[in-house]
Amino acid sequence: MLKNYIKIAWKVLLRRKFFTFISLFGISFTLMILMVATAMIDHVTGSHTPETHLDRTLFINFIKMTGKKQGSMMNTTPSYYYLTHYVKTLKTPEKISISSVFKGVNSYVNNKRLSLDLKYTDAEFWEILEFKFLEGKPFNRQDLKNANKVAVITRHTRDQYFGAGVSAVGKYLVADGIRYQVCGVVEDVPISRFNSYAHLWVPVSTANINKADTGLPGDYNGIILAKSASDIPEIQAEYQHIVKQIKVPDPKNYDTFSSYAEGILEGMFVRQVFGDRYTGESGMGKFIAFVTLIVFLFMLMPTINLININVSRILERSSEIGVRKAFGASSRTLIGQFLVENIFLTLLGGFLGFLLSALALQLISNSGIIPYAQLTLNWRVFGIGIGLSLLFGLLSGVIPAYKMSKLQAVEALKGGNL
Repeated sequence: MLKNYIKIAWKVLLRRKFFTFISLFGISFTLMILMVATAMIDHVTGSHTPETHLDRTLFINFIKMTGKKQGSMMNTTPSYYYLTHYVKTLKTPEKISISSVFKGVNSYVNNKRLSLDLKYTDAEFWEILEFKFLEGKPFNRQDLKNANKVAVITRHTRDQYFGAGVSAVGKYLVADGIRYQVCGVVEDVPISRFNSYAHLWVPVSTANINKADTGLPGDYNGIILAKSASDIPEIQAEYQHIVKQIKVPDPKNYDTFSSYAEGILEGMFVRQVFGDRYTGESGMGKFIAFVTLIVFLFMLMPTINLININVSRILERSSEIGVRKAFGASSRTLIGQFLVENIFLTLLGGFLGFLLSALALQLISNSGIIPYAQLTLNWRVFGIGIGLSLLFGLLSGVIPAYKMSKLQAVEALKGGNL
């Protein structure tokens, strides 16, 4: 039965090529936009090298101080002092790392200036994150203790500084006048992976840190690895217990201090845009509702267009419907047939949408808009695309199919209206 329905659907699509083209274009173009957007979000927030354990990783990227006066708010990255004296005291996590926000440095090769982004890190940074090492290895705790001037660099940095494909381990690189010995080379990291991105990583013990400075704002980040995903709530609760005991350093201007250990999406974007400063809610519910509304509105126009096209197609086949009803075809059978035809059409449009999405993502990757990014349609994105295609088919097919099934045989043979 299903095979026959698919054969009929194919014949119907070939019968009115213009309607078929309009339908496929609407489906494939809409899905292409949604899939490209989904792939980019997944690229930023999904588990990808080197951030491969995001299901049990938390980040502390911001601290916030607010006051009752209008405009009294400071939202900034925490200091090295804050992370060592408050975050490092957490007992529940498996590992805790401290790294700096990347900063621009200059290097010169053959009188040519190279602009590089440098990040200070500790040894735990390399244990939590899984970089793909092309040669060498990361610096270790002994390097941190001795404040050795060693560095891990990216493939791109190696190729620019030492030459394409030339081994760099053991050689020296000068950045902002400081001479670092290369101990490892890793695959390039996209700039969108804010917590791990850099061109070179050096021991945090070589940074110019004022140990007497006890201020809370700074330019560092904390990365927390839980033993398992089930420990995440306990770690967050333990961290909030510590945060509540922190005194606001400037009580004249600020009376509330807050900070949260969260995942990438929640911490880097959702709380910043949708969070509630009074209740402490992250705003994830609002974010999901907002995204759902945007997707619904974006899908609404092509869905309405498909409904209108399906109504026209059904009206053209009113005689066929009348004959089938006269020979005993039930409403359920007819609804099933037209739903299968419509889902077949939308899945075909979905397939074309995937091809267009893959092409668009390849063009974006090659354009260098997001440095070192390689956007792909992975299985998660593929599953979302299949779901959206099926949703298209159901939404645009149910209403016409239901109305069509209610036509009486005589009315259908006369070309009755839906």
